[in-house]
Amino acid sequence: MKQIAIVVLVLISSFGFAQDAEALLNDVYNKTKSYDNISIDFKYVLQNTSENINQETRGDVVMEGDKYVLNILGITRIYDGKTLYTISPEDEEVTISSENTEEETTITPSKMLSFYKEGYTYKLDIVQSVKGRKIQYVKLNPIDTNSEIKEVLLGIDANTKHIYNLIEIGKNGTKTTLTVNSFKTNEPISKTLFTFDKSKYGDYYINRLD
Repeated sequence: MKQIAIVVLVLISSFGFAQDAEALLNDVYNKTKSYDNISIDFKYVLQNTSENINQETRGDVVMEGDKYVLNILGITRIYDGKTLYTISPEDEEVTISSENTEEETTITPSKMLSFYKEGYTYKLDIVQSVKGRKIQYVKLNPIDTNSEIKEVLLGIDANTKHIYNLIEIGKNGTKTTLTVNSFKTNEPISKTLFTFDKSKYGDYYINRLD
């Protein structure tokens, strides 16, 4: 790619792909934002070949706006829009914090549909057929060169505009894959679902981080 003409052609082509990718991501974002709530059951896989790590589990999350209840690895996380409650029955501990105490690179449930809007460049990647579904992948690369994330692949069902999976690849070789098993919308949910009830955890140690 030493010739100027080739460089210009590549830049023009890349810009076109970026525009297409942005339009697709915005379609996904706008459609999911139109729902009152979203309930997702998912499979979570963590792999690192060099460290001989291969962990697989299932989880579920209910989201309503910025609020969410996430269950994974035996831990429940409740975010009421202001405060994050992390409940660990195994440790009999509840950690209370504001969500921004987490690492900025962490893709939380409430950020999963909008994290691409800041800090990433993106372009269309491969298309795969999964059980008759056309899955269009978008590759996202962090703008921050010091980020621990090498790249993120977001698989989107081209028909429903719902997220099929999210693959995060770290610079340390760790690959995290979240695959959606079921995606339900506008389900009847309790008004207290996103409210932390301290009375249920009277014997737990309460750890306040801020």
